[in-house]
Amino acid sequence: MPISPGTHLMVTVLPGDTLYAIANRYGTNVPAITQANALYPPVTDPGLIYPGQLLLLRLPGMSQTSAVLYQVAQGDNLFRIGERFSAGADMLASLNQLQDPNLIRVGQQLFVPAFVYEVAPGDTFYGISRRFGASMSELARANRGRPGWSPDVLYPGFQLAVPYPSSTNIAVFEPMPGATIASGQQLSGVARAFEANVLYQLRDASGRSVIPERFVTAAEGAPAFGRFNAELRFAQTPAARTGTLLVYTRSARDGSIQDMVEVPVRF
Repeated sequence: MPISPGTHLMVTVLPGDTLYAIANRYGTNVPAITQANALYPPVTDPGLIYPGQLLLLRLPGMSQTSAVLYQVAQGDNLFRIGERFSAGADMLASLNQLQDPNLIRVGQQLFVPAFVYEVAPGDTFYGISRRFGASMSELARANRGRPGWSPDVLYPGFQLAVPYPSSTNIAVFEPMPGATIASGQQLSGVARAFEANVLYQLRDASGRSVIPERFVTAAEGAPAFGRFNAELRFAQTPAARTGTLLVYTRSARDGSIQDMVEVPVRF
């Protein structure tokens, strides 16, 4: 699965920008930008860009994880940015340690809960959606305004921003959706949970409970978002090749499940 490692930046093309100027500004190169955004025929004339378009760039560095930064553009606010990446404004404020979520500035780079997938030959929009558990509308929103984006035609090498599985109050960063996991795999994310209590379980596609309901305590309780980490220790051997990791909270009032996040995995 070609997850693109490293830190990526989603940036808005400004009046007067050229690919060379953008590449020079962010320490990358024109061929890399061209490939990642499908800036070639039949999508567009070679290297043609317009003000207001969004480009995805890979920043210098050798990080093995895949992360996405979004550069604030004129007219942006946290609500709109969060909507693009299927995350709430409160979560974005917490992830970026913003003291006042109403105060963001043009040009500021914000961490957003997304990773980058490089389209492979034979990929389809539907297949990518199923693999990562992101709806087609979520993928469309995250990549809206990019010159090479189309739900009908995906070009090999095009780099697709994919939101991490999340709900209003929980985001799961590890394991990555679609990853092959084994007992001992790390579970990590952020949650806004009553008394910092986050619950999880793992089921395979046959319905077997590979991990029964267990809990992990986040670093902070509601109303703050706290990071959580746990080891996924299997109680039973999976009986199928695929499964779903469920991460959620329960209501303090009636015990009902809230903020369910579903992460598709393989065994």
